[in-house]
Amino acid sequence: MSFRAKEHEINTQEYVTISPSGFNVDDLHRIARDRRLVRLSDDARRGIRESRRVVDDLLSQDAIVYGITTGVGDNSKIRISPEESAQLQLSLVRSHASGVGDPLSAVETRAVMAMMVRNLSLGYSGIREEVVDLLLGMVNEDVIPRVPRKGSLGYLAYQAHIALVLIGEGEACVDGSEVSGAEALKRRGLRPVVLQAKEGLSLLNGTCDMVALGGLAVHDALSLLKTADIASAVSVEGLRGNLSAFDARIGAVKKHEGVGATAENLRTLFQGSSLEEAESQRKVQDALSLRSIPQVHGAAKDMIRFVKSVIEDEMNSATDNPLIFAEDEMSLSSSNCHGESVAMALDMLAIALTELSSISERRTFRLTSADHSGLPPFLSPNPGTDSGYMIPQYTAAAVVSDNKRLAQPASVDSIPSAAGQEDHVSMGTSSALKSLEVIENVSHVLAIEFLCACQAVEFISSEPIGRGVGAAYDTIRAMVPKLERDRPVHKDIEAIHSLIVGEELTAAVESGGSKLRTV
Repeated sequence: MSFRAKEHEINTQEYVTISPSGFNVDDLHRIARDRRLVRLSDDARRGIRESRRVVDDLLSQDAIVYGITTGVGDNSKIRISPEESAQLQLSLVRSHASGVGDPLSAVETRAVMAMMVRNLSLGYSGIREEVVDLLLGMVNEDVIPRVPRKGSLGYLAYQAHIALVLIGEGEACVDGSEVSGAEALKRRGLRPVVLQAKEGLSLLNGTCDMVALGGLAVHDALSLLKTADIASAVSVEGLRGNLSAFDARIGAVKKHEGVGATAENLRTLFQGSSLEEAESQRKVQDALSLRSIPQVHGAAKDMIRFVKSVIEDEMNSATDNPLIFAEDEMSLSSSNCHGESVAMALDMLAIALTELSSISERRTFRLTSADHSGLPPFLSPNPGTDSGYMIPQYTAAAVVSDNKRLAQPASVDSIPSAAGQEDHVSMGTSSALKSLEVIENVSHVLAIEFLCACQAVEFISSEPIGRGVGAAYDTIRAMVPKLERDRPVHKDIEAIHSLIVGEELTAAVESGGSKLRTV
């Protein structure tokens, strides 16, 4: 299940306007998850029309232009006539739709379509306005093409399956049922297009898939940064940690913004806690999984801030090939469709989030280990006869181990394709897919930490806890009662997981006055 996977009704009151002036992660989130309607600005439309005029002029001049009057990939050495160019575009879409495996979710597919519109809206692709309008219509009318998850080296495959529906082929989901692409369009009053020169190539090209999935991952990662700080605070409260490690003076001399932001969040969450009192600090220092929360969570914040900047730079980049420069009346072949920057950044995202899950599991280990916590074994009121939360820590450990495998970079791999014409690829889509999987794993690991940390708080019920910690505790206890005797806890974990992915837990904490920083 993806982060915030719950579907929403299409909002007909608020549009996201795509214009040349900028596009960001929040815009993508509103389109893909909140299902805002989308429209193009007038200046975006002018740019689309101007670039198309140049393509028509190049065709009339019988100029040699990659993908218009030549084949593609290693076939770029083969000249084709202007009359054959339309057939080339149709053949490109059909031949490139070769993905395999389970399909993307509706949210993920909407995100890819939104990024296709964004890429085409920049006015460097030479596609007709009516083709972009049909793609917009599919987004707004919730026509969701069936897009297999596997088969992209960084571009082409996802967009090809989407483009199939544009021409009335392929399959798409409408109103919960999968039908042919032609039927899907018909049910929404849309008509397929007949592709002309350059248009099939423009629909397929660019970094749209990795940026779309990566943009969703960045949005979710930003939310998890706050969630991880909250979970760690509940754990520190339950373990009666030493708050001196979060003193503002410590962050001031560690010159990384994330360290100071994390320590500030923790101080906010602990306001009103008995741990703030000097006499409560019985230990000189805690284990690293507690006292280094600012340094580890802070490093993740700094990395994800960088990743966000890379993703948003790519969102506002023209990534087609060839690119049409209307002001110069010319076409230039390029490699802006290569997604190396995005691939590396998303690998970094997976590493940063894996570290969040790793330190979270270590806190869960301490919470459930009587020798470390000073609490009953496995947080059970009836140790010996009951196992308490022994096994949830196993689960967290297993999931963290999976994350360590997923954190291995995809971008350092490359397999030559297209008979060697494309002899280096980014693997950026793989980076994006594994980042989303890491995010899902992290949210479960944090759910287990919350489960155990709230149980630990039960054993210190006579001590005042921080207001932010208390808000998190109350929100969880409204759905998950404290553990009195052993029971199946998988439903408890999923209940807390739901609060995390729906961002309800963070909202409850912040609505109580504990405003938290992300990056």
